[in-house]
Amino acid sequence: MAVKLARVGANVSLVARGPHLKAMQQNGLTLIEESGKTTVEVNASENPEELGVQDYVVVTLKAHSVPPVVSKMAPLIGDGTTVVSGVNGVPWWYFHKIGGPLEGTRLVSVDPGDAQWNAFGPDRVLGCVVYPAAEVVEPGVIKHIEGNRFSLGEPDGSKSERAMALSAALSEAGLKAPVRPKLRDEIWVKLWGNLSFNPISALTHATLDTLCTDAGTREVARNMMLEAQLIAEALGVKFPIDVDRRIDGGAAVGAHRTSMLQDLDLGRPMEIDALVSSVQELGKITGIPTPTIDTVLALIRLRARSAGLYS
Repeated sequence: MAVKLARVGANVSLVARGPHLKAMQQNGLTLIEESGKTTVEVNASENPEELGVQDYVVVTLKAHSVPPVVSKMAPLIGDGTTVVSGVNGVPWWYFHKIGGPLEGTRLVSVDPGDAQWNAFGPDRVLGCVVYPAAEVVEPGVIKHIEGNRFSLGEPDGSKSERAMALSAALSEAGLKAPVRPKLRDEIWVKLWGNLSFNPISALTHATLDTLCTDAGTREVARNMMLEAQLIAEALGVKFPIDVDRRIDGGAAVGAHRTSMLQDLDLGRPMEIDALVSSVQELGKITGIPTPTIDTVLALIRLRARSAGLYS
């Protein structure tokens, strides 16, 4: 997103750290696509104070990484700043402006201590479902694998001025950025896959094409997804496709290593709570049993703890 926006003249800043930051500062940020390689100069820093107040702060950290750094983001946020929540899993703002008896419910699994709810404030948030698959192949170099859509949506479903302005900027950059009236439906379609494919791949070290076509792992994923579907539908979500088509879609991505498997291989903290624990928490809120999700969650938590990547 940063490369594409910078290429058409947007004023883009990046917060990064370590070798990735150093490489961007020295050599720019490089995007490798099927069509070729692009390098752009970007304003990158480890210290948000050096970047100042932004129109949009696009949060793409792993979900568990956000609460500890909320206070450090303060220099980026002014009265008119929109926080674009591009984090995988069930978002911390999920029950903001949803209406009904669960309005304002907080999710402990994704926002412990209400850190984001209190610091950002849910009214500042614009939802975003991120579809591109990509990998950091070396510091400062991103390889794009597939996908170019960033669906946007207000918690109340409106086509707000801020949503339409960001959509226009992303479209000019060559990305698809529809503003959805029911973004939660899209959140669940993506979560359907992340909930199941990620932990199963980390437990088995299988790529997407394998785990979606092997009879045993496909059935485990399918059962997890059916449990999640019951929860989502109890919350008013409508799924545009059935579970088998969703699994077939995962298989079609090919020999892709999920983000959770990448994290395990690279010794990085694993994004278990936003993708799996959150659905278990929603099951308890709605009173819907989640036996397969509970089993896989127990296994992946122990696997991650054994590797020192989850607490």
